[in-house]
Amino acid sequence: MRAIIMAGGKGERLRPYTTVIPKPLMPIGDVAILEVVVLRLKEAGFDRITITVNYLGKLIEAYVGDGSRFGIPIDFIYEDKPLSTIGPLAFIPDLKETFLVMNGDILSNIDFKELMNFHKDKNAKATIATYKRDLKVDFGVLKYDKDRKIDKFIEKPEYHYDVSMGIYVFEPSILEYITKGEPYGVDSLVLDMIEKKDQVYSYNFDGYWLDIGRPDDYEIAIEKFKMQREEFL
Repeated sequence: MRAIIMAGGKGERLRPYTTVIPKPLMPIGDVAILEVVVLRLKEAGFDRITITVNYLGKLIEAYVGDGSRFGIPIDFIYEDKPLSTIGPLAFIPDLKETFLVMNGDILSNIDFKELMNFHKDKNAKATIATYKRDLKVDFGVLKYDKDRKIDKFIEKPEYHYDVSMGIYVFEPSILEYITKGEPYGVDSLVLDMIEKKDQVYSYNFDGYWLDIGRPDDYEIAIEKFKMQREEFL
């Protein structure tokens, strides 16, 4: 099985840390978050990883190397310009079987095998791993009619959403949507696929998931990893 790790972002929300360290190399404990991702993919049975890089990409390649120290072959695709989530896939020449794409800054105990099996069982063309998040508004929310006459007042409401985890399973045929060299995000891909009535599914995950993109979440990830290291490695 093949996995693609997206590691080309600048990690601007984590500045000033990411001024000198690319976000996937941010340490949690004594290892980089990217190393945790690589080892979990290997444990799940993936036998090849491609990492797409742009910002500080040479540092990522120097840290990871060819994957020999992790026991899995790793190669790199360099973006000349930011190509968003899906755009870099056009530069990978041998995507001929079902493959996984994920961000390189995710701490999660998701079962990749179960995700891949779900995708195959649904005969899906694309599967998005999703997670339930609650959003609490710390203000009173007003609703009104077209004349601005208030008909509802909701004090500090809480909303519930299924959000993308930044983990996807694709069939090679999704490459037909990509224009080589042009930025193309997973949001645009999914909208285009829905318009063409392609098979796009949501895989709901209820375990642990955290994107370390914000300072608060990064600190939480460090503590979580410290307390439950064996759960992630």
